[in-house]
Amino acid sequence: MTETGNRGTTAAPGEIAKFDALAQDWWDPRGPMAPLHAMNPARMGWAAARLGRLEGLRVLDVGCGAGLASEWLARRGATVTGLDAAGAALEAARRHAAEGGLTINYMDGRPEDLEGGSFDAVLALEVVEHVPPAERALFCASLARLVRPGGAVILSTLNRTPRAWVTAKLGAEYLLRWLPRGTHDWRLFPRPAELAGLLRGAGLVVEDTAGLSPRLGGGFAVTRDMAVNYMMAARRPG
Repeated sequence: MTETGNRGTTAAPGEIAKFDALAQDWWDPRGPMAPLHAMNPARMGWAAARLGRLEGLRVLDVGCGAGLASEWLARRGATVTGLDAAGAALEAARRHAAEGGLTINYMDGRPEDLEGGSFDAVLALEVVEHVPPAERALFCASLARLVRPGGAVILSTLNRTPRAWVTAKLGAEYLLRWLPRGTHDWRLFPRPAELAGLLRGAGLVVEDTAGLSPRLGGGFAVTRDMAVNYMMAARRPG
């Protein structure tokens, strides 16, 4: 797999800058990425159940940031490539993987920069809501192109509902201050039907969806409540 040499536009510069600014605190479970740390076991467990055996599986983690999902997969035997356009976050990912003795191929770029068809699975977790709406068809088409026939594409994101605005925008950024103000734009959250339409338009078959809901004792659980956080699994026919 090589870069095409034609950098695309699915990662907006302003969004890249937001996550570069968080790079040094990414691995702090009480820092600005605390919600991702809390949901990671549940979302990765759901993804793994749809991927089957992880040992030796070739996985591309699109929008990998500092590597929460990439490391979870690598520790379970997957061969992982982490892709992101945020250079500072990638440097934090490389340092943390080296400290943990993990081998992960971290690459600077966007999915449309890469030639396709070589991965058993492609993940894009908490990424699509940061892709400009005009570029989301390109983004989903790139995910579909990068997975082999028969391979899985798994996304997680936030729903555009009043409850998501209260919880993920007003609550997380302004009241609880878990995230820096301006991390999310509620208007850009894709509804499940919209995301499913984009994936089908990219030639993928949507197979499963689930919600992620906070538990009273901490962490998150996989539920059927998709009003705030949700996940979607699709497959490339073949």
